[in-house]
Amino acid sequence: MELSNKTRISEFLLLGFSERPELQPLIFGLFLSMYLITVFGNLLIILAISTDPNLHTPMYFFLANLSFVDICFTSTTIPKMLVNVQTQSKVITYEDCITQIYFLILFAVLDVFLLSVMAYDRFVAICHPLHYMVIMNPRLCGLLVLVSWIMCVLNSLLQSLMMLRLSFCTHLHIPHFFCELNEMLQLACSDTFLNNVVMYLAAVLLGGGPFAGILYSYSKIVSSIRGIASAKGKYKTFSTCASHLSVVCLFYCTMLGVYLSSAATQSSHSSATASVMYTVVTPMLNPFIYSLRNKDIKSALKRIFWGQVM
Repeated sequence: MELSNKTRISEFLLLGFSERPELQPLIFGLFLSMYLITVFGNLLIILAISTDPNLHTPMYFFLANLSFVDICFTSTTIPKMLVNVQTQSKVITYEDCITQIYFLILFAVLDVFLLSVMAYDRFVAICHPLHYMVIMNPRLCGLLVLVSWIMCVLNSLLQSLMMLRLSFCTHLHIPHFFCELNEMLQLACSDTFLNNVVMYLAAVLLGGGPFAGILYSYSKIVSSIRGIASAKGKYKTFSTCASHLSVVCLFYCTMLGVYLSSAATQSSHSSATASVMYTVVTPMLNPFIYSLRNKDIKSALKRIFWGQVM
């Protein structure tokens, strides 16, 4: 009977950022604004790329996919949090929680894979410019995105299914604004050793592997740029990958900041606040980084809003 009470969990409570009633309208307005900016900003990037023939290149193909993933990533957590704040309810069902974990892992790892693929694209463009269109042909670009999706779907499915084998006790409060995998494992009553092994192994292989690829690509890019004689040529070449490098630094620095803040404070509420950086702020800033630093994107956006530009 006791085992049955442990395993038949129907819902969890998401504690969010604060339980103070006077702060709830501020939290709702802030996150609604950031969510709308994220969605519309990334949709504009996708629209600009899809409507402008000049942007039908491998680099912008990957950027459009990244924007789509960023929309999905934020849509996994923010709408549910906004509904909970508006209805003054902290409840999330067990099924919704597992589903949220699945899509969170899927889109977070897919972000990493796409950033790695984009780094490879910049490596080929700068280090092998004469063979760029031959190497980065439509078939290879589509294959890179397809393989990324397949690997991320399988990883996310594995970790979500492994959550189903766990039993949970009476303490069902999640000190977060979404169902975070590590927090869920800490709530489990049953043995989580296998789950932790899979989680950390996936983090090393699917997180560290692409990151190593990004470092290798940029090491080759830096070597190639150093070989350019003129300062103007160096600047022009570097500017083609500056936006991507900015996004990579923002993404990984915020992830590292979340990990260090969690390790230093041992406070789940501090971790929840820090995680806003990579779950909300980074996807929101990506369109600004690419549009403000990219003349082609700015020209395409001008044509969308004001017609043909001179």
